[in-house]
Amino acid sequence: MQALIEVIERFGRPRVVVVGDFILDKYVYGDVERINPEAPVPVLGKVSSESRVGGAGKVATAVPALGGQATCLGVIGVDAGADELCGLLTAGGADTDTFVALPDRPTAVKTRFVGLAQHRHAQQMFRVDEECTDPLGPKTQKALAKAMAKQFASADVIALEDYDKGVLTDANTPKLIAAAREAGKRVLVDPARIRDYSRYRGATLLTPNRYEAELASGIDIVDDASLEAAGKAILETTQAELLVITLDKEGAYLLTAGGAGDRFAHPHPRNVYDVSGAGDLMLAALAVAVGCDCAMDQAVAFANLAAGLEVERRGYVSITRQEVIDELHRLIGLRGDKVVSRQFLADQLGHLQDEGQTVVFTNGCFDLLHAGHVRYLQQARELGQCLVVALNSDDSVRRLKGPQRPIIGENERAEMLAALECIDYVTIFDEDTANELLELLRPNIFVKGGTTEVVVERDVVESYGGSVLTLPPVEGTSTTAIIDRIIENSNADRSPA
Repeated sequence: MQALIEVIERFGRPRVVVVGDFILDKYVYGDVERINPEAPVPVLGKVSSESRVGGAGKVATAVPALGGQATCLGVIGVDAGADELCGLLTAGGADTDTFVALPDRPTAVKTRFVGLAQHRHAQQMFRVDEECTDPLGPKTQKALAKAMAKQFASADVIALEDYDKGVLTDANTPKLIAAAREAGKRVLVDPARIRDYSRYRGATLLTPNRYEAELASGIDIVDDASLEAAGKAILETTQAELLVITLDKEGAYLLTAGGAGDRFAHPHPRNVYDVSGAGDLMLAALAVAVGCDCAMDQAVAFANLAAGLEVERRGYVSITRQEVIDELHRLIGLRGDKVVSRQFLADQLGHLQDEGQTVVFTNGCFDLLHAGHVRYLQQARELGQCLVVALNSDDSVRRLKGPQRPIIGENERAEMLAALECIDYVTIFDEDTANELLELLRPNIFVKGGTTEVVVERDVVESYGGSVLTLPPVEGTSTTAIIDRIIENSNADRSPA
């Protein structure tokens, strides 16, 4: 996971041209407390309303959040819906100057009416659609193709988000893909829920979900074998290079043309709140990663994690690049992979402190880990939101304790500390004091045990505004006492009867 963090942190700002069906999603919220006396239907007492980007707009706003640049390419009307949609897209960081405006075709608007019974239990009651789903006419198709061609010079990736609303059709989609590929551009497609994928022929990568893959391939996906068979059928139809099938709570599946498939599970069970938008987020994240020339397995891991974060939110929410990095940092802690370099720590602790978290730091040999150590570390962790333990290397322990120490090597000592739930990170240092680490990491609180008579690092900590605390010792526990007891028992066992 740390390797993936380093890859993501090196991402640039790729330019993604998002082509597809842009929709304005409107929501009307209210309370339902009675039935209409005029008809057997509930009465919605409006409380509030909101508007969000929908369709391809989700991809266009997700790309900037993930660190890329997005250009919107589709059709809108000349109406209030277009103004509101463009305003939301612009606020989300997307460029809307390339839209094709059609006075005789309305901007697609979907209005959902959501009722609450007894002010809770939100339930969508019905939806009103204002749209035209007729295929674009030849003149508009030509204008769309011309607008896309203008973007080739600056584009890193072309992302097609197809909701089958008439913008991407069997007639024009193959031409758009062919023109992009001839210009040397990679084309990523989130396909519509249709049976025939031939319109996507020649794409670089497709991202159907499980149901869409079953529909397009005619194969029910029930196990790995059927998953691979469905994937190969889609690749054969589209002649695409890559396929990523999203599998809900099971993660994602990557299949390369002529290669073997690979599953990408979610790193931990997700509390799925709302799956709407997960496919859009997957396409956006893959476009950003591919635009940064990321290796495909890392691109899918990045996108799978971003989509997993999105489904835990209410409604569609763009996930930021930093949120993905923060989640990876959190997962490192959950997995116990907590032994990290000091430079990694410097970056991570800076983020935590920017968020207002208190970082607690302690150091020591921790040779023959015992109950006194554990209680001390638990008390230290209670002082803040993150506990860092700096562990003396074997060489530094020998300098401090003598040639017979340590009893346990540094890697094993680090592994044992990392297994403690109260510890967030462990780093090994070779210096005789922690001064150099403290100057780099600048923790909020530096903690020492009560047996330490003089805290030699105090001046460094207080120089940057940190606090030094001494915790009371746990009586009757020490590594030296344990070693002495072992020696005594060993000598007693060897004494003549």
